[in-house]
Amino acid sequence: AEYDSRVLGMDLHDMRREYLMGELRRKDLHDDPHEQFALWMKQAFDMEVVDPPAMVIATVDAAGVPSQRIVLLKHFDSQGFIFYTSYSSHKGNDLDSNQNISLHFPWHAVERQIRITGTAERLSREESQRYFHSRPRGSQLAAAVSPQSSVVASREALETAFAELDAQTANSEVPCPETWGGYRVQASQMEFWQGGANRLHNRFRYTHTQNAWQIDRLAP
Repeated sequence: AEYDSRVLGMDLHDMRREYLMGELRRKDLHDDPHEQFALWMKQAFDMEVVDPPAMVIATVDAAGVPSQRIVLLKHFDSQGFIFYTSYSSHKGNDLDSNQNISLHFPWHAVERQIRITGTAERLSREESQRYFHSRPRGSQLAAAVSPQSSVVASREALETAFAELDAQTANSEVPCPETWGGYRVQASQMEFWQGGANRLHNRFRYTHTQNAWQIDRLAP
C-alpha cells in the first residue's frame, strides 16, 4: 500500500528549528583534532548527552555498497579510535576487502556532530583478548555464541547456545573467539560541526598532510 508522511501528520517540509546552543570559531580549536575530540567528548558527558561514545560507523563492501550501524567507541588516544566486533560480521567482511571507514557522532541534544574518516586495522590478539576478558561474563558469552550478522533459526537457539556455554565454562574462563576482536581507526580527516543560527552552521575540517593537520572552515 502507498503511504505519505503527511497523511500520518508529519509534514516534514514544515518542520524547522533554529540552532542556537553555541558557536564555534577558529580560535576555539586545538591544533590537534584528537585534543579537540577529547574536549568535546568530555563536554558531551558533562552536558549529559545520552551515550556519547555511541557512533555510526560506515563501511563499504567489495562491490562498493555502503552499510552503516551503531557501535560503541571503547578507547581513543592520539593513535586512533578503537571499537570491538566480530571479524566475521558484515562490517568485518567489509573491512577485510576495504579498510576505509567513517565514524559519526550525532550529538543532536547539544547541536554538535563529529565526522571521522580514516582506515581501520585489527588490534593484536593480545589486546583483543585483554579487553574481551574485562567485559561482564554475560557479554563474553553472547559474543562467543553469536555468529554476528548471520541468519539464525530463532531466539531460542541463541539462548540455548548461551546457556550451554555458560554451563561448560562455569569453572573456567570464557574463551575469546578467534573471530572476535578490535579495530583501531587512524584518522585522515576529522570534522567538527556546531549548529548555528539561520542555518549558518559552523564546520571545521582537519586534514592530515605531511605529519601536520590543516584546518579549514567549510560552508554549511
